[in-house]
Amino acid sequence: MSVRPPQSFRPSERNKNGFNVLEYELMSERADSLGRHGLKVEAALAALKAWAPDRRSAEERERLLNEASDAVWAFFVQREICGLRNNRDAIQRYGIPNEVIARLGAVRK
Repeated sequence: MSVRPPQSFRPSERNKNGFNVLEYELMSERADSLGRHGLKVEAALAALKAWAPDRRSAEERERLLNEASDAVWAFFVQREICGLRNNRDAIQRYGIPNEVIARLGAVRK
């Protein structure tokens, strides 16, 4: 007498043709999250560039720098999750200033 394993334990034919629904959904979520982080970076950098010393205080500029560095840090982490390890192209594309890059990952009191 032979025992046949249940259908659920059989190798899936879907994996043979390269179509995996779960992986497709995960890639979609990663891409969507990366896009949302990119929009946050753009907004934070635009607010920082709009700062003018004659109209606003230095404390506000510090706050804007901190917000921009936090947004860029989260964006870089999300890029790494997506498998994009080199951030040079993102720095050039978004025009991220050196003073923001110098604050990446800094813990503030």
